[in-house]
Amino acid sequence: MSAMVLPPRFASSDLSRHSARVFDAAEERPVEVTRRDGEDLVLMSKRESDARDKLLEIAATLIAVATDDRGTLAERMSDSYPWMLALSPADRETCARELLSAARASFSTHQPYLALAEMTSWFETATAIAAGLGSQPVEWLDLTEPVERPGS
Repeated sequence: MSAMVLPPRFASSDLSRHSARVFDAAEERPVEVTRRDGEDLVLMSKRESDARDKLLEIAATLIAVATDDRGTLAERMSDSYPWMLALSPADRETCARELLSAARASFSTHQPYLALAEMTSWFETATAIAAGLGSQPVEWLDLTEPVERPGS
């Protein structure tokens, strides 16, 4: 198992003396603010906090799906994420496996974006399919002669 990367640490006095440096670091990733007179705090961006909240929502859903024994994984996940119903049955199976894998990677690496990006990608794919995109064959232009550059 790899060692967990610890957040940068700043003394609470750094918030008043070097606030720009502390805030710049907190925009990159959460930072720990140590205090002599109280419990240490963590300072992070709203984006980071929102991503962690969304990851916890995904975790709660996946735990509910994993502990249910009715139907296949894809069927249970489609109940929790109805947008998956726009996908083909084979794509639902793939989606379910890939979402679980991305979530496991996010949880183990403390990187919420892995699961969030996978979820967003599959959701956008399902949305495009539901809108009818992708159901028409693509017509490629077959250019036999090079096209002149504008202004040439």
